[in-house]
Amino acid sequence: MTDLKIAGDVIAAENEKRAAAQKSDYTALGEKLARSNIDIDTMTKKVAEFYVAVPSWGVGTGGTRFARFPGLGEPRHIFDKLEDCSVIQQLTRATPTVSLHIPWDKADPKELKAKGDMLGLGFDAMNSNTFSDTPDQAHSYKYGSLSHVDAATRAQAVEHNLECIEIGNALGSKALTVWIGDGSNFPGQSNFTRQFERYLDSMRDIYKALPDDWRLFSEHKMYEPAFYSTVVQDWGTNYLIAQTLGEKAFCLVDLGHHAPNTNIEMIVARLIQFGKLGGFHFNDSKYGDDDLDAGSVEPYRLFLVFNELVDAEHRGVKGFHPAHMIDQSHNVTDPIESLISSANEIRRAYAQALLVDRTALEGFQNDNDALMATETLKRAYRTDVEAILAEARLRSGGAIDPVATYRASGYRTQVAAERPAVKGGSGGIV
Repeated sequence: MTDLKIAGDVIAAENEKRAAAQKSDYTALGEKLARSNIDIDTMTKKVAEFYVAVPSWGVGTGGTRFARFPGLGEPRHIFDKLEDCSVIQQLTRATPTVSLHIPWDKADPKELKAKGDMLGLGFDAMNSNTFSDTPDQAHSYKYGSLSHVDAATRAQAVEHNLECIEIGNALGSKALTVWIGDGSNFPGQSNFTRQFERYLDSMRDIYKALPDDWRLFSEHKMYEPAFYSTVVQDWGTNYLIAQTLGEKAFCLVDLGHHAPNTNIEMIVARLIQFGKLGGFHFNDSKYGDDDLDAGSVEPYRLFLVFNELVDAEHRGVKGFHPAHMIDQSHNVTDPIESLISSANEIRRAYAQALLVDRTALEGFQNDNDALMATETLKRAYRTDVEAILAEARLRSGGAIDPVATYRASGYRTQVAAERPAVKGGSGGIV
């Protein structure tokens, strides 16, 4: 039996307040879409079947290298994190899986699996951590991990990734995400070529240990924590890695890890075209990292990314099944509220992309009609699909207004009373 953290009668009462308005809005939108030969119920079903994983670390309060200001009811360990993640799923019905980060979330896999089952949660991609040190490790990652000049340090980093695979296998996970902070801070500090060769050798060792039905995701990030050079700094390098390793290796695209004005949707299209798009870390960015909620700054860009995904789906691209996960830090908001909001915005972008008239768009592209082509996209983007998102949640047992329902439940006050307060002052992420 699933352990629900928010009482069903709270959700029912909050839904009842909004039921009439939701029915009216849904009917009106259905009539509008019908004029374009779009069946709203078919769309709602597709949206209801679109899921995104939440990161275990995302339910804690984040921070920068300067400071972290803890919030009320901070999760003390992975089991508290799973409870918080289950609240997001209970209200949105969009986040049935959790992505773990080892060693932050290390625990007995049997206990983790049992807790997940009790909360109605599965486990998505595993995430390794060789960008920071743990008290008991023999070799430091201060100067690198998988690309370190010291063979013993590289071996330690490889072994850690193999442990992540082992834990994930026990939990039912099917993927490993590898992001490293390796790079250099000064010109001449590292030999670019030899450093990358060492990285590839280490990744080959990890790749060999993958179960047959697993995928390996490599993630690129242009800077930080290394500020002069980064080993896996852009999508081209990421693509080379995936091509070099083999058919189970793919590129992970984090929306926040790009220089300003980068055409991310074009990168997505290229990776789809050559069969190496593994998935996404959804978030938003203003300057070059991933600490903002998905869709909070550039919702149109998020829509344009989904336009490429839906286009690939529409064309029936062979083997196309990208993984979707949120990866963001919450410094000034309630993390649960931010993750609820992000899950909603990601589904919104998907729903809007489903509305694009693909036949018309292709015709305008073939006629070099730039204005009408872009207007075709904008017409879909301007459509208010909130009634579809709410209906998808409602039909799946979730909340019409998940943030309002979360606040009405008093969950944050409840866990704040149960979990000891955490003092602030330190830097870094959860």
